[in-house]
Parts: sequence; structure tokens; C-alpha cells
Amino acid sequence: MVNTNEIIKALKKEKYGLSITDFVDKTQLTRTQIRTAISFLLGSKEIIERQTGMAKLYFLVKDERNT
Repeated sequence: MVNTNEIIKALKKEKYGLSITDFVDKTQLTRTQIRTAISFLLGSKEIIERQTGMAKLYFLVKDERNT
């Protein structure tokens, strides 16, 4: 089972988005666990991904469920 709660909790604290490396620093999850959770959240449209230079940044989708 993918634990997405830690990913969402970390994103709620950051308005400028997070990279996978940022997630590793802020959570106790491995890169593989983070990538799996991100894929799940992208598929359910709870987060969005933006390419910024060489990095991909992830942001929460703004709607009534995440506020």
C-alpha cells in the first residue's frame, strides 16, 4: 500500500513545491517509496508536476479537499 499522507503533509508546508530530493530530506521515505506515492497522487490528480530546469517540482492541486 502506498502511504501518500507524508507526501501530502510535506507539500502542504511548501508553497513553492518540492523535488524528490526535498521529499527525501523532509520525510523518512526512500526515493522509491516517494516515486511510487507521487505516481499514485499524479494519477489521482491530487498533485501536479512542473519541469523547472533539470528538476521536476511537485505541487498540491488547489481545491476544497486540500485547503
